[in-house]
Amino acid sequence: MANTHVLLNSGLRMPIFGLGTFKLAGAMKIYDVIDAALKLGYRSIDTAQVYKNEEDIGKALKELMPKYKLERKDVFITSKLSPKNQGKGSAYESCVQSIAQLQLDYLDLFLIHWPGKQKLKPEDEQNRHFRMESWLDLEKLVKDGLVKNIGVSNYYVRHLDDMMTYATIPPAVLQVEYHPHLVQTDLFEWCQRQNVHLQAYRSIGIDELQTDPTLLQIAKTHSKTASQVLLKWAVQQGIGVIPKSSSHEHLEENFNIWNFTLSEEEIKSLSQLHKGVHYCWDPVKVA
Repeated sequence: MANTHVLLNSGLRMPIFGLGTFKLAGAMKIYDVIDAALKLGYRSIDTAQVYKNEEDIGKALKELMPKYKLERKDVFITSKLSPKNQGKGSAYESCVQSIAQLQLDYLDLFLIHWPGKQKLKPEDEQNRHFRMESWLDLEKLVKDGLVKNIGVSNYYVRHLDDMMTYATIPPAVLQVEYHPHLVQTDLFEWCQRQNVHLQAYRSIGIDELQTDPTLLQIAKTHSKTASQVLLKWAVQQGIGVIPKSSSHEHLEENFNIWNFTLSEEEIKSLSQLHKGVHYCWDPVKVA
């Protein structure tokens, strides 16, 4: 069996494979997806304040965890700070609110979702001040026992280097867009040097990536789908993934990546598809 968990720099373990919930909405749909995911063996759920689904996820978990005989420690829950809540006090209080909406006593991981603050222009130098205040609030959340691990999302190396000048608790996780069309080597290497776990979103990319002949040939070789190969490409490099789906079939397909291994040459050939293309948001202009 492949290594299904990573050891974070906090000393705690995190599943390398999780369920993404971006754009997952509606109490019944959320219940259905989480029910199917827990049944399949998913043990990590990723949400965010801006997804506006924390409350429905909390209700679903409260009902479904007993169904699968799961205790709180068995499921790793992540949420993220909304850009509008950046800053001293508001970052702390909004996390407390997220915990309440999720009907939890603590979060396993809380991330700063974006290096900028809502309503500020990206180039505004105040962004740095607000994210510094937010990070110090996150550290207080850890010290108060409300959050087990803290980290950031969508940071560039310069944002990370700057953060290390004021952080007294290092980030446990960096979550960014990462796939063969966007191989952010500088961030991957930074995480390796700093013992920070790199977690990818949008791992499956878009149709242009899914239909790449190199990818399709590798998928054919292993009798796997393109999505399964893309997820394996990340996981085999120690990069976490959080694919989202509301389809039971795709939830199962995505999770079924533990029974094959890519060769070093296959991983390299996929990495060479790099185009430097962001299919989601690019924080390059954020001061």
